Amino acid sequence: MADQSSPVLRFDHVSVTFGDTPALVDVSFEASEGESRVIMGATGSGKTVLLKTALGLQHPDSGTVFVFGQDISRMRERDLFDIRSKIGMLFQESALFDSLNIEDNVSYPLLNQQSIHCPPEEVLPRVEEALKFVELEGTLEKFPSELSGGMRRRAAIARAVVTQPPLLLYDSPTAGLDPITANTIIALIVKERDLNQTTTLIVTYRYQDGNLVANFRYNPKNGGLEPADGHGAASRTLFMVMHEGRLVFEGPQQELEASHDPYVAKFVKQRG
Repeated sequence: MADQSSPVLRFDHVSVTFGDTPALVDVSFEASEGESRVIMGATGSGKTVLLKTALGLQHPDSGTVFVFGQDISRMRERDLFDIRSKIGMLFQESALFDSLNIEDNVSYPLLNQQSIHCPPEEVLPRVEEALKFVELEGTLEKFPSELSGGMRRRAAIARAVVTQPPLLLYDSPTAGLDPITANTIIALIVKERDLNQTTTLIVTYRYQDGNLVANFRYNPKNGGLEPADGHGAASRTLFMVMHEGRLVFEGPQQELEASHDPYVAKFVKQRG
C-alpha cells in the first residue's frame, strides 16, 4: 500500500494536448488511501483522459503525475509495469477479450503482469474468488457474448480487482445499463472500497452513482449497502467536475449541490 503520509494519486498542474486541442488544462488534485472521487462533466471534458494519464497510458505535456509517491509523468513503458500492477482499471464498455472465456479474461492480469508474481496454482482460486466477489460464480467457461451487459460489466470488475490493487479507476461503469443493474455495479464498487480501503476514481454521467458512493457503505453482515450515517463515506468522497479539460469544481456533495455555477449545477439531480 501507499505510504500513509503521501497521497495515492496526485496531479500537479497537469496539461495534455492533442494537436491544437487541450484535453487537460492545469489540473491539480490529490486522492488519499480509501478516498473516493466521483468525476463528472460533459462529453469531451477530459474525464477519460484524466484516468488514462493516471494509469500512464497518456503522458502529460506539462505538469507532474505521482502514483504511490512515484513520478510517472515521463516514465518509460517498462518501468510502468510495477506501478500498473497496483492499479485496477475498468474501461468503457468493459473491454473484455471476446475470444477468451471469463476465466481467461479475469486471470489475464495475474498471468501477464510480470510484477504480480502469482504462483500458477493460485491463479484459478484467485479468479474464482474475484468472480464470487461480483456474484458470477459458474461463469468460468462462458464467453463475453454469452453474458448480459450487466454481467459483462461485473466480469470486468472481477478482472480489475483480481490483483487486489490499492487504486481502482472506473470509466463510466454504469453507462448503457438499466437503473437497477447500474445500482448493482455501484454497490460492487462500494463493497471493494470498504472491504479493502481502496482509493477509487469513478467517471460517471449518473448523479445517482455519486450519491450512492458518498452516502452508503457496505455491510459485510448482510452483503448489502446501508446508509453511511456518519461512518465516514461522505467525508471520504469528493466530487470533481470537468469542463473543457479544466477542473472547475472539487468538493463534497453538499458543496456541489449548493453550487450556483450553471455548468456545475446541470450535473446535479435532486435525490429521489
